[in-house]
Amino acid sequence: MTYAPDRLQEEVAYVAYHFHWPLDDILDLEHPDRLRYVAEIARINTRITQGR
Repeated sequence: MTYAPDRLQEEVAYVAYHFHWPLDDILDLEHPDRLRYVAEIARINTRITQGR
């Protein structure tokens, strides 16, 4: 199964922007792990914007 390059780039940019991790570290993550970080960042952002 191939992973869409645009989607991968979005995930990497999202994690890098929020966690300031280097590109190689993010790319070394397994896809399910990277998705977990993306989901957690989204939850953090939601809590912040909702003032919780």
